[in-house]
Amino acid sequence: MKYILVIFLLFTHIYAQTIKDITNVVGIRNNQLLGYGLVVGLAGTGDKSKFTMQSLQNLLRNSYIKIPSSSISSKNIAAVMVTSELPAFSRQGDTIKVKISAIGDAKSINHGELLLTQLKAVNGKVYAIAQGTIVAGENNATTGYIYEGATIENEIPYKLRDQKEIRLSLIRNSAKYADLIETKINERFGKRLAIALDTRTIEVQKPKDISIVRFLAIVQNIEIDTTMKKRLIIDMNTETIIAGENIFIQPVTIARDNFTIRIRKTKLNDLEWENKEANLGVDIGDNVTIGNKPVEVDISNALINTKELPTVSDLVRAMKVMKLPISDIINTIKMIKDLGALDIELEIRG
Repeated sequence: MKYILVIFLLFTHIYAQTIKDITNVVGIRNNQLLGYGLVVGLAGTGDKSKFTMQSLQNLLRNSYIKIPSSSISSKNIAAVMVTSELPAFSRQGDTIKVKISAIGDAKSINHGELLLTQLKAVNGKVYAIAQGTIVAGENNATTGYIYEGATIENEIPYKLRDQKEIRLSLIRNSAKYADLIETKINERFGKRLAIALDTRTIEVQKPKDISIVRFLAIVQNIEIDTTMKKRLIIDMNTETIIAGENIFIQPVTIARDNFTIRIRKTKLNDLEWENKEANLGVDIGDNVTIGNKPVEVDISNALINTKELPTVSDLVRAMKVMKLPISDIINTIKMIKDLGALDIELEIRG
């Protein structure tokens, strides 16, 4: 059966981003963590490299078990590198995701158990401890993840409360937007608080009658019309699509073996929209209720009617209801990007 997905675009609109979408706050950032560990419990898919056997010998020695590394012969263990990111303002006891990658000739680390591993920053200090069962992707069994697999042990001190000013750094160098942000902030507060130091950096003084957190919240949520691209992330290992809100798709047609996608413009007057049974949302399948009204549509068709530009979220939701595999959804997004109908920065992890 060939599926048809039709997205009707009624009219275009200029959408604003916020200052938060296109800037970072200088000093507030994630920090990279790294560790070396051992994975055990592999069903003969591990490695027999010398450093793996030496690592196991050292681990056993710490448990007062002394055996020569030459006597260890097992493919149920693997040496791995463990990486993660320490988010800004992390607190002791918080958990973070870790990524595990084999460094020997292991065939797979899927479902293996990562033993207690220290995660250090570039200063050599331990900030987190990782341990848990690994979930690897189908396409690459020697790389996997443990979600909430590391616990924060030490914090990076940053006293935001004492700050009298903040510095915003544009994601991309642009004199136009540095000047625009300066203007928008000064207009919002009715005084000259912001000044562009260069084409990427804007310094903003905090008023005395407001807390730094509230001040930052106001500044970051000021709307600003830009053409800077938003980011969409596709994780090939976990087959996950990570998209922000309001990532819009332009008219395009894609025909594949088992489905066709058409995003196209049409014209309906206000009366027609009022009489239309479901003028917003997604109409898919038999006896499907979307919004406040039931919709009855042939199961072989999927229809999105929207008065605004359809988003990536609309597309993904419709394709999921069509019961298309995630691989088809990912490949479709790639094709839409390649055709120029999706103006984003596409990051593919895998």
